[in-house]
Amino acid sequence: QHNSKTANTTTPRTAGAMMCMYVCRCIECNEEAYELHRDYSNGILKITICKSCQKPVDKYIEYDPVIILIDAILCKVQAYRHIIFNTKLNIHVKLCVFCLLCEAYLRWSQHQGTEQTSDPADIIRYAKEWEFYGMFGLAALELGVFLGGVLAFLCSVQGLLTTSLDPHLLLKALLLSSYGKLLLIPAVIWEHDYSPLCFSLIKLFVLTSNSQAIRVVLNSSKRLSVFTVFVGFLLETSAAYIIQKIQW
Repeated sequence: QHNSKTANTTTPRTAGAMMCMYVCRCIECNEEAYELHRDYSNGILKITICKSCQKPVDKYIEYDPVIILIDAILCKVQAYRHIIFNTKLNIHVKLCVFCLLCEAYLRWSQHQGTEQTSDPADIIRYAKEWEFYGMFGLAALELGVFLGGVLAFLCSVQGLLTTSLDPHLLLKALLLSSYGKLLLIPAVIWEHDYSPLCFSLIKLFVLTSNSQAIRVVLNSSKRLSVFTVFVGFLLETSAAYIIQKIQW
């Protein structure tokens, strides 16, 4: 009788439901969930309701990706929880490399100054510029200092965290939330008198996104996430200053 009761209670969950191969999260209250929606016959879908907050576990599963991107740009916690917990995005490494290329190109173009031409043949010459790859290495080093500083600080205050620290998930969230660096390319292409202000705003947006990612992964307060990002940014700035001083 005990086995039959167990079977009866588990069958409705597995039949016709979108089961997560990993633990999902409710985007409203951050409670764990094991399915996002239930798939009935004739293509009828019903979004799972969270048992804790009585709201849909993840409303974004029926939203257009453009709307999800807009909510992510607005730094909504729900959008970040959907992207980090309820999707299988494995583009963080490629995105990191591309963002580093954008940042390296910005630094290299600023270093070149006014010695830029519109000749298409210069693309080949640019690819042979070893200084560009040096800038890429510097950007990667500073990013590593930032990530290492964030992890070191969170490990030192782990007793204050409400959830256990998952370094892999945290690094993935930080790399995904750095997508704002892609805006550096159009800012360089459409160069104008306010470009330095644009670069500063882009940096502020990236740091804000990083702070929101930390807040979502650790389910921490906004104050802790902002201070953590500030520590990482301070170490990154110090590393950049030291490298500039020794003229590496």
